[in-house]
Amino acid sequence: MGAGEAQGYSPAARVFHWLTAALLLTMLPIGIAMANFDLGGAVEDPLYHIHRSIGALVLAITAARLIYRLFNPAPPLPADMPALQQVAALVTHWGLYALLIVQPIVGWIATSAYRAPVLFFWLFELPPIWPENRPFSEAMFTVHRSLGVFIAVLISVHILAALYHHFMLRDRVLKRMVGG
Repeated sequence: MGAGEAQGYSPAARVFHWLTAALLLTMLPIGIAMANFDLGGAVEDPLYHIHRSIGALVLAITAARLIYRLFNPAPPLPADMPALQQVAALVTHWGLYALLIVQPIVGWIATSAYRAPVLFFWLFELPPIWPENRPFSEAMFTVHRSLGVFIAVLISVHILAALYHHFMLRDRVLKRMVGG
């Protein structure tokens, strides 16, 4: 590896990343469909259960990922990457980590306050974590939708930055997450 080239991520870090990406790229369209279309109970109810299940899974995976990252720091960014890009990368990554913890908790609180069940892939029900309060639930669902939009924007920025590095700068920034 030459001077200024980025080291690769560990296999475990890559599994966390791509599993999270697959779950988010599944959950976001489901959330958009549920929020914007009247799909009817026969379609909508299973989508809500899948969305909530994936949210619970994302929360658990993100917590495990953060614990892993405490003991296995990310490889350094390329030495020749401009400081502003390094700051943008760190803000985007840590912003996504924070949102992937906060967002499922907000959704769980909103669902609990609504008193809808949170079934984990129809295997078991997660307990409510907030007292029933429909007006509060509606406010929290508004926050949840807004955070979802912000997550989608950050994911888009993240993907575009990776593609920019790969196709325009032709550096190893994307390759370090694809192949280590």
